[in-house]
Amino acid sequence: MPSEKQPAAQFYVGVDVGSASVRAALVDALGTVVAHAERPIQVWEPQPDHYEQSSADIWAACCSVTKEVVRGVDGSQIRGLGFDATCSLVVVDKQLQPLAVNCEGQNHRNVIMWMDHRAVSQVKLINATQHRVLNYVGGTMSVEMQPPKLLWIKENLPESWEKVGYFFDLPDFLSWKATGVTARSLCTVVCKWTYTSERGWDDSFWKMIGLEDLVKDKYEKIGNLVLSPGEALGKGLTPGAARDLGLPEGIAVAASLIDAHAGGLGVIGADVKGHNLPCENQPITSRVAVICGTSSCHMGVSETPIFVPGVWGPYFSAMVPGLWLNEGGQSATGKLIDHVVRGHVAFPELEAKAAASAHSIYTYLNSHLDLIKKSLPVGFLTVDLHVWPDFHGNRSPLTDLTLKGMVVGLTLSQGLDELALIYLATIQAIALGTRHILEAMQAAGHGISTLFLCGGLSKNPLFVQMHADITGKPVVLSKEVESVLVGAAILGACASGDFASIQEAMAKMGKIGRVVQPNHEHKRFYDKKYEVFLKLVEHQREYRSIMNS
Repeated sequence: MPSEKQPAAQFYVGVDVGSASVRAALVDALGTVVAHAERPIQVWEPQPDHYEQSSADIWAACCSVTKEVVRGVDGSQIRGLGFDATCSLVVVDKQLQPLAVNCEGQNHRNVIMWMDHRAVSQVKLINATQHRVLNYVGGTMSVEMQPPKLLWIKENLPESWEKVGYFFDLPDFLSWKATGVTARSLCTVVCKWTYTSERGWDDSFWKMIGLEDLVKDKYEKIGNLVLSPGEALGKGLTPGAARDLGLPEGIAVAASLIDAHAGGLGVIGADVKGHNLPCENQPITSRVAVICGTSSCHMGVSETPIFVPGVWGPYFSAMVPGLWLNEGGQSATGKLIDHVVRGHVAFPELEAKAAASAHSIYTYLNSHLDLIKKSLPVGFLTVDLHVWPDFHGNRSPLTDLTLKGMVVGLTLSQGLDELALIYLATIQAIALGTRHILEAMQAAGHGISTLFLCGGLSKNPLFVQMHADITGKPVVLSKEVESVLVGAAILGACASGDFASIQEAMAKMGKIGRVVQPNHEHKRFYDKKYEVFLKLVEHQREYRSIMNS
């Protein structure tokens, strides 16, 4: 008997725009990354707390990496395209050209990045209103959300404000470039713009904060058509975008996601049978996805709305359709570790020794900690060294962007041992911050048993183990390290119609790789570290009160 012809493999393209680079992946129907490419993008910091990018630079990078991952693949096998990106603000004029978000009038710099903190006075004004929409962002709006940035532009760049055609969240800008459709994703407008799936836009909020002109044009500039993530946009990829991206014209393009939410989508729904995890016989609501890169986001879902003070949400259907999302976060994690390590006087020595051993600086630091620990567990080396990690303010659960970083326990020594110890203490501080967020979520009604980690920091075994030990919860790592890209590809798979739902695609394309269990023998030590951790912020607020009295 002649063998039956095997059906051609089906592929989906996921594109992820992070803070410093754009990545693309070609992903098959089982969630395996077949090809991967990355390209850096430019960031401008014209003054402290101002971070800008170029939408043209970002789109060019998207085109470059997409062409690379599909090279040599039969176009008929590529079924769908999904985008995710940071929640940065993109501004274009009425001719759909980039429009300056800076006082220098540099139009190519038309993106205010998510981590930009220029709108401090504007967010204070917004929070002082105590408007009901603030209930859905943990009671306090973050300076990283879009309304304060819009208000900053109106107040500081009136000429740009008058010329605006559209304000886009970056994920929505990408889907617009691909399809010509200005529809916004429910994920972006709910999480960063105060839209709700029940009421839509709240006119009274925009009028109260002085942005009533957005109401007058029926929200044309910020979006009056909203689609669920994964829903197909228009007629698919336009001819021009198809040429730019190296993809077939007309393939399905999905309504997009914020990057952290794509990471959550890529890991949180995975089948956990056979791994002896507490969440195995529990609903998906027992899981929290921690997406850890430049910053970290903590994504937990619930069947009913849970209001957590200091934690964003609840947002309905913003990540998993039909479920409410709460989103905790830390504004600087990978960026903080880099800042601490590279700013240390012993960094040149570390860099030279790591290069000589053909290891990354972090692999070398982890090995060095093993050398100096002697008979102690590695984590116990910081018994006299403690870090408060809010060098860029606190996003959750204290929602205080004025908080500063702290280090207690410094000595006059400045060698490689001391660099390794401050590196370890910083990682522990980030994990202690995660514990702080999880405790706030659990106190409000979340039942969390298992953490699912993805993102660049999840590749660091010390970072992962510290999160397990300090939270006391098992940590699940996905089979595919690039879970964010898998999440973006899941969107394209849903838009193509190959899967009946996001949930079905999550279960089939999300795969578990490794499970890291907490060492419960270390619980007492980390309980003490956590007690000190909470004392640090008490002391910071106390000395600030003294100085301001």
